[in-house]
Amino acid sequence: MIIPILLLLLYRQQPRSLRPIIIYLWLGFVLNIAIDVIAQINAYAHILSNNPLYNIHSVVRFGCFSLYFIHLQKNSFSSFKKSLALIALTFLVVNFIFFENFFNPDSFSGNLLSVEAYFLLVYCMLFYLAELRDENNLFNSPHFWIVTGLSIYVVTNFFVFLFYIPMLDVNTHLAINIWNVHNMAFIVFCLFIAKAFYDPIRYQYSI
Repeated sequence: MIIPILLLLLYRQQPRSLRPIIIYLWLGFVLNIAIDVIAQINAYAHILSNNPLYNIHSVVRFGCFSLYFIHLQKNSFSSFKKSLALIALTFLVVNFIFFENFFNPDSFSGNLLSVEAYFLLVYCMLFYLAELRDENNLFNSPHFWIVTGLSIYVVTNFFVFLFYIPMLDVNTHLAINIWNVHNMAFIVFCLFIAKAFYDPIRYQYSI
């Protein structure tokens, strides 16, 4: 996440519509640092668990991107996008009250990350549909790069999230290797966000 943050620091004049993405970058950066620090500490002595931080990161990412998509293209699928956010919130409450422990130290929630990926993909598809319907030039928008990076990330990782926890029980080594797929997709995602922050043309998109 350092890559888009560096671009953001260099090019601070960004469209207002990118504010939820900027908030996500800073919050996600702090969470990722905490995850890595705890992992390093646990290499010597297992004192803390960073698994709940993955759940928190998932909630933060979905919350920020939901706000981003809801305020983007306000006249397109507005009610449906708000309904998706409400359904996701309902799932979050029901799942962690009746089925899972949000702060489970033994593993993060594969259900949470899978549902997040699914709903974010729906948001991405709605964005593309609206742009194609309005016959907009996709490449002239920073939003194209962000949504495309997010699409790559969620499509790549949906099944990784869905089967990662069961796979740990069957073949831990394979599960760890498959998580590298997630890491590579996340790097691509961050590069696309960085591309959205850098362009010689100053876009006029606003909330």
